Amino acid sequence: MPYRAPVSEITFLLENVLGGDRLGKTELFAEAGLDMASAILDEAAKLAEGVIAPLNRVGDEQGARLENGRLRCSPGFREAYQALATGGWVGMNGPEAFGGMGMPMALTVAVNEMMSSACLALALNPLMTQGQIEAFEHHASDALKDTYLAKLISGQWTGTMNLTEPQAGSDVGALATKAVDNGDGSFTITGQKIFISWGDHDVAENIIHLVLARLPGAAAGTRGISLFAVPKFIPDGAGNPGAANTLRAVSLEHKLGLHGSPTAVMAFEGATGWMVGKENGGMAAMFTMMNNARLGVGIQGLSQAEAAYQMALAYAHERQQGRTPVEGERAIIGHADVRRNLMTMKALTGIARAICLDCAISLDLARANADEAEAARAAFLTPIAKAFGTDIGCQVAELGVQVHGGMGYIEETGAAQFYRDVRVTAIYEGTNGIQAMDMVGRKLKDGGKAAFGLIAEIRQTAATDGPHPRLNAAADRLEAATNWMLQAPLNDRFAGATPYLRAFALALGGHYLLKAAQVDPARMPLAAFHIRQLMAQVGPLCEMACEGAAPLYGDPLAL
Repeated sequence: MPYRAPVSEITFLLENVLGGDRLGKTELFAEAGLDMASAILDEAAKLAEGVIAPLNRVGDEQGARLENGRLRCSPGFREAYQALATGGWVGMNGPEAFGGMGMPMALTVAVNEMMSSACLALALNPLMTQGQIEAFEHHASDALKDTYLAKLISGQWTGTMNLTEPQAGSDVGALATKAVDNGDGSFTITGQKIFISWGDHDVAENIIHLVLARLPGAAAGTRGISLFAVPKFIPDGAGNPGAANTLRAVSLEHKLGLHGSPTAVMAFEGATGWMVGKENGGMAAMFTMMNNARLGVGIQGLSQAEAAYQMALAYAHERQQGRTPVEGERAIIGHADVRRNLMTMKALTGIARAICLDCAISLDLARANADEAEAARAAFLTPIAKAFGTDIGCQVAELGVQVHGGMGYIEETGAAQFYRDVRVTAIYEGTNGIQAMDMVGRKLKDGGKAAFGLIAEIRQTAATDGPHPRLNAAADRLEAATNWMLQAPLNDRFAGATPYLRAFALALGGHYLLKAAQVDPARMPLAAFHIRQLMAQVGPLCEMACEGAAPLYGDPLAL
């Protein structure tokens, strides 16, 4: 079944549930009203459906390959990437001074969902570049901005993020890559990085690697890390790709999915780079890119959920098997268990979309109005968007295989590809366990102000059109769990972080779906299904969240 971009669903959320009209009322985004947003989404949908989506299967079957040191991408990827770049989609929310559109993050997020649903392997490329644009904008010197920003925003050059090393994994502070000052403003970078998405390719003329490295004598751990821009081809005096730098893709990873996305082991062999940000300030600069990427990866999970749901729904309407209780309906859509699976898929996908867009709107409002409360709200929503978005991507893709039955296990149907492609998103940019620990650690350092603010929003929706006891009860359980988290020792919080995050997301889901149904009564059956069934998990999840760490360590034979 061909992919169809959910433009109407996105615009409904922006207009009726999330208050997207607030963006057009700011000076910064005055030109980005809902009418313009709708027009932009319509154009993006045409590209996603007509140009990008046909490559999803191609990239899976004919993945990127490294031949004699040269990287060759999947057939059609170069042309599709060029269509993305020339259309201005890479630099949508980039600064206008360097050729960007200056659009809100909320619109970028919506467009990225459509491109990722169409072909996630290809859409990973501009996501990395968008994060790099933000890092340059906030941390790079004027000279580096002048050299790199316009080319990144136009899509002529692409960006990567180089954190992980074989011995370090998520412990970034254990990295061994070295940087030596050359005395002329440049540095020599030596080391190896792994799992570098789009670390090498042939779709654009240059690749700019942002590399974390340690200067001689720098402090151990993350405090002694600096960030460097290391181009594949060193820009010449005119700003064009010049001499090849001393870096290379050593190999490509053999992956469960995303075969069209070249994931490289990168070797920096005395390569020339330039510092981005302050000495030993690499993590602060990289976190700018990582925060952008965490929301972006949540969108990737959402995108595969949407694509898997569309495919499963179409199959359920076509596949005839057994007698159904629905008069005149022979397709499996008439079976209760199939319908339960499909409603679960639809509800979870809609909730993930609302969380991601809500987070993006808060980011936009914080930027437009220098609003600290919105910034804190966005910060609290970010780990939820990343972890829940990717968790439900995996869950919905798995349900999609189940709806297809035996045919879902056969590669030709395409259902299995979504399952394979999305799995890594729960690991990207910090595993979902790390996201949950961040949520109950750093994100509760405000005394729970952002968390309680969101709970108040849930209560407000529950009180609209008369009290809604189930949603209120979920808010009560969430509030009690939050108070427990604020008092508990850190490791006890960490032990319950994952169920706490899930509970928060499901309670927010009741808020979003009910609010949508209050505007459009036709949406009430889905809201009721979620509130009565999926959201019923909030209470038990909150109990799990408050168990503490002792049960995990009590018996050495348990593991």
